[in-house]
Amino acid sequence: MQGQFENKMVDPVNSTLGKMLLDGITPVVMVLRTPLVEESCLKNGLSFVQMLSPFSIFNNIDVPVRTASDQPYRLQKFNLRLFYASDVVRPNLEAAKERLKQVITQAGEKDFPELSMNPPQIENLLTSSASEILPSWFRFFNKELVQSVSFSDHEAFDHPVTCLLVVSSKDEQPINKFIDLFNTNQLPSLLNDGAMDPKILKHYLLVHDNQDGASENATKFLTEMRSTFGSNDCHLLCINSCQDGSVEHQINPWDTYENSNSASQPLGCFLTADDLMEVKTFMQDLSSKHIIPYMEQKIRDLNQQVSATRKGFRNQIKSLWWRKGKEDTQDAPTGPMYTFSSIESQIRVLGDYAFMLRDYELALSNYRLLSTDYKIDKAWMRYAGVQEMMGLTYFMLDQSRKEAESCMENAFNTYLKIGMTGKQNAIRCGLWWVDMLKTRHQYKEAANVYFRIPGEEPLHSAVMLEQASYCYLFSKPSMLHKYGFHLVLAGDRYKICDQAIHAARLYRNALSIYRGTTWSHIKDHVHFQIGRLYVFLGLFDLAINHMLEILACSHQSKATQELFIRDFLQIVQRTGKTFEVFRLQLPLINIPSLMVVFEDHRTYASPEAASVRESLWRSLEEDIIPSLPSIRTNWLEAQPQIASKKLKELNVCVAGEPVRVNIQFKNPLQIPLSISDVSLICDLSPRPDEAEYNANSSTNELHNEEEFRKLATCSRGLSSDTSSFTLSEVQFSLQGGEMLVVQLAVTPKVEGILEIVGIRWKLSGSVTGFHNFYTDLVKKKVMKGRRKVRRSPSNSMKFLVIASLPKLDGSILHLPDQLYAGDLRHVFLKLSNQSEFPVKNVKLKISHPRFLTVAKRETLDMEFPACLEKRSSDRSDMQGDSNKVSHNGFLFPEGTLIQGETPFLWPLWLRAAIPGKISLYISIYYEIGDISTSMRYRTLRMHYKLEVLPSLDVSFHINPCPSRLQEFLVRMDVVNKTISEAFRVNQLCCIGPQWEISLLEPVDNFLPSLFLVAGQAMSCFFKLSKGKTSSTSGGSNARLGSEESNDSLVDMYSSPLADFHVYERLQQGLSHQGHLNTVDFVLISHPQNSNINPRQPELPNIYSHHACYCSLASTSPIWYLMNGPRTVHHNFSTSFCEIKLSMAVHNSSDSLVSVHIDTSNLIPIKNQLSDTPTVQTSIASENQAGWYDISLVKDTRVTSDVLESQVAKSLSLESVLPFSWSGLTSTRIKVEPMCTIEVPLEICVFSPGIYDISNYILRWDLLNSEDEKENCQSEARQTSGTCSGHPFYLSVLQSTL
Repeated sequence: MQGQFENKMVDPVNSTLGKMLLDGITPVVMVLRTPLVEESCLKNGLSFVQMLSPFSIFNNIDVPVRTASDQPYRLQKFNLRLFYASDVVRPNLEAAKERLKQVITQAGEKDFPELSMNPPQIENLLTSSASEILPSWFRFFNKELVQSVSFSDHEAFDHPVTCLLVVSSKDEQPINKFIDLFNTNQLPSLLNDGAMDPKILKHYLLVHDNQDGASENATKFLTEMRSTFGSNDCHLLCINSCQDGSVEHQINPWDTYENSNSASQPLGCFLTADDLMEVKTFMQDLSSKHIIPYMEQKIRDLNQQVSATRKGFRNQIKSLWWRKGKEDTQDAPTGPMYTFSSIESQIRVLGDYAFMLRDYELALSNYRLLSTDYKIDKAWMRYAGVQEMMGLTYFMLDQSRKEAESCMENAFNTYLKIGMTGKQNAIRCGLWWVDMLKTRHQYKEAANVYFRIPGEEPLHSAVMLEQASYCYLFSKPSMLHKYGFHLVLAGDRYKICDQAIHAARLYRNALSIYRGTTWSHIKDHVHFQIGRLYVFLGLFDLAINHMLEILACSHQSKATQELFIRDFLQIVQRTGKTFEVFRLQLPLINIPSLMVVFEDHRTYASPEAASVRESLWRSLEEDIIPSLPSIRTNWLEAQPQIASKKLKELNVCVAGEPVRVNIQFKNPLQIPLSISDVSLICDLSPRPDEAEYNANSSTNELHNEEEFRKLATCSRGLSSDTSSFTLSEVQFSLQGGEMLVVQLAVTPKVEGILEIVGIRWKLSGSVTGFHNFYTDLVKKKVMKGRRKVRRSPSNSMKFLVIASLPKLDGSILHLPDQLYAGDLRHVFLKLSNQSEFPVKNVKLKISHPRFLTVAKRETLDMEFPACLEKRSSDRSDMQGDSNKVSHNGFLFPEGTLIQGETPFLWPLWLRAAIPGKISLYISIYYEIGDISTSMRYRTLRMHYKLEVLPSLDVSFHINPCPSRLQEFLVRMDVVNKTISEAFRVNQLCCIGPQWEISLLEPVDNFLPSLFLVAGQAMSCFFKLSKGKTSSTSGGSNARLGSEESNDSLVDMYSSPLADFHVYERLQQGLSHQGHLNTVDFVLISHPQNSNINPRQPELPNIYSHHACYCSLASTSPIWYLMNGPRTVHHNFSTSFCEIKLSMAVHNSSDSLVSVHIDTSNLIPIKNQLSDTPTVQTSIASENQAGWYDISLVKDTRVTSDVLESQVAKSLSLESVLPFSWSGLTSTRIKVEPMCTIEVPLEICVFSPGIYDISNYILRWDLLNSEDEKENCQSEARQTSGTCSGHPFYLSVLQSTL
């Protein structure tokens, strides 16, 4: 994915680096002004440069530019940088460091309020943009580092392009003032030392303060200036047109500057809109009419000079010859001294001017030329600077990424090689290089450059490490661990530099990475450092919260654990509060394992049933719980006085019955812990009125910490006699690493609203810990009582206490824990009700009817498996119970009442359908007979786990017969996959319309022992054909036992096997929808041992294995068969023989088929059957299975002379057919679905012999509708095809008559 981002590079001009270069590498205007000019400007709280700077940025100057080429281009964006002459010097590094430190400190003070907020979530970080994540002061910090190497003598882009001389109209003799300003003593060292040409462009500006009076004198001075300095280089600027300083600009261009005069005086208060427009016009004219044309002309002149002296083959040879021998000179940091008049300096000026005017191709060509010169001269500082500019030029041209990175690499390494004098330049080069890599989404490489940037100052190193960490965050994919790790490293550096706020900020951000991970040591380090820093900053509450996170540090050493606990206790003591800690992690409380045990209208037959997800029970009971108006879905709706919506959301428990809460405690430390006075924190209030409860619940949805403290303190002092509920209390001790599950109980005594709020305990007899359940309800697993999909978290631990109710208990008798696949058993459901009130209208719903189904009541006293035997009076078609196949559950007979000590029994059928671990869920719905109770119905939930082991693996392979329609060979493969059990196969049933199945060979041939032992496999063959009698309308049976066996056949066409087969078809039919040509098979077997679990009583059982939707169809939808005589006698001496044949074509698909029968004589027959051995067909193996064709040549003896002569001719002329089709050679028919059509055919035979009448072709096409075509395409079904003829051997003999 990273490669995709690399290819989608942002436009260099709009990138961060592009904007920085367009703002930072621009023409410099050196300003020389008189004190009166500054005085007039300071009335607005601005210096002269500050007043002009906002108007030196042009986003749409639209100026035509022509440099060295004849083709002009238009410049849209253009900036000027204005500096006083006194500021055109190399910045002071110490002052810059102090300024950067102040910037970092002020940024930390602004971030201090954020320390009390939660750390950012990693999901939010990954979806947020870089501008939202990166601190805003990073840009200013990097800009200051870049500007720390400004005004170098070897870089021309910082050399002033023009000098702006500014004089006030109040100055005496303004003309002399202009002359005096450009004095050598006031000029920067770049001009005086010969680093740049002192003959630069000059522009003269006269500033008139309108508060000093009219501008007549200023106009007079302007006329004198133009006569002295030239009319084009002089300009008049009038400012301060407002007399009272009341101007307030809606969009103030000087918002970035601070007002040094007065906090109440806005910047530019004396500058009117006309003044601003005049300033803007002046700056635009200065740029478009003076500076840009000057730079254009300078570029053209320099380019002409360079072309004449350095370009061309002859000039290059001269330059190399002149520099020959300089390779042996000693290295110097700055190299030889170059004056502004040297050709090298001229080339550098040409390149930098071209770069500033966006002619990057011209700039690059000159940088390349200059790079070689500096390298030969060993002027490494200048060489590195040129390489740096080449990399930036490649970047702005959006060309050759490798070349750009190579140039930046060379420049960076060269700066570092120079030593201390090149360190600051290396920092600037590294920052530009980083931004270049970021633009191309190479964040990982950018992080590596941050590490290489020299940083002797720990504070600067901290900032670079922090910026590198964000590069890992923005990588694709994100490198979160490296991001967090480098945040911690940067935090350590900030801490060393006494930047506590920044250190805490980075540690806090690192928590979003390490929260929830297994990096426990670094996570503990972060929490511990944050806790100490917060104590230093006075944030004691936050410090305690972070120290609480590291108390359960089982992975730490014993000494470290003691250190953490000691510091934690000291911090708590410094708070001056009562030594009570909420969410104390000693010992650990496993909230996710918290289990609340209670019963309302849902009851459970076992603890396993209570642990099942509530959503599963709800989906199971959806059809058996009646809907309105037959009965209310919520039993509370039966009582209008308690039908409040808020009350209906509560759990329900019964007065006098305990509500139990199982909580697991764990000691994570290596030292023992003493825990005492452990109890629940509860509240039981009387049942309120509906309006009162609605009003109170809206304001007390969740207990906050203050309310929780009050409740914990009050409930602790109540005695069991005066309280409306009783609490259990336990005490225990935990050794190192010990876990203990404690069951706490609360028993309500009266009706009302019971609320379990939390838990309290005392650690080591001195620290009281409280835990509020409401802070973890989202994570808590409530094992019972969840009835609403959407409910308030507070209601998960609230209970409506009601009076006692009758309860139904149930179990399944003779249900094994382990059985083999296919095992069919007779089990019984046992229900009992100990209450004096009966239950009625009982319904039952089973989650997996494929495994367990309800039997008929009359089978309760029948003997198993005799009740499954086939009787002669039984119908042979499938008689599945449609009531039980329904998904609405089973309704017990009307009038069924369960009451008293006598249990209620009902038979069930159990069948292990597939191997695996199966969970059966059974829900029984019943209504309470006492109509005075508030609860009208209840449900009994039962859960059983079965382990089904593999038994017999049965598969079927069906092949069609080529010589008979609708007749198939069926091969059944059976493998015993058990470890030690043996099975006896008894019966194979074929279920399908009018199908008959019969065994092709005796059972003794393929299973002599009659038992299939463990690991044994067998294969047997059957013939499957269409029956013609109505007795086979539902299928047929094939007995697989021995002839002496008296085993009765099992009735497959009535319950329960018919029901289970229906469920098997429903289960297996999901992938066979739309296929009509299928047949089902059921194999019945008996085990040698009837029980696999010796601990359970031995019961008789039977096994059934179902294979549904076995396909009869082939790739072609048509079956065809040639019919006619096999032997014909004819006297060939009189005439040729005409033989009439017919072809039966059957359509086995569900669509109309068009069939084209092509009997053209163009197909030669090379293999006419005769006495010749080469054309005989042999059988590859005597064990070959299925139908195959046997040649009749070897059994036929032909002695006729006519035959011999004709055979000789046929062997010599292969292209001549020995017979010919007569009549139509092409026939087209349409066959309806599942229909057969007879097509008459005729051939003419010219000589006696044995012939294979198979030289015909059938082409078929499905004539589908549009919907059927779409179905065929979606199912990838073939819609057309070609079939060749089946062999049909015809013997034609010479008649003697």
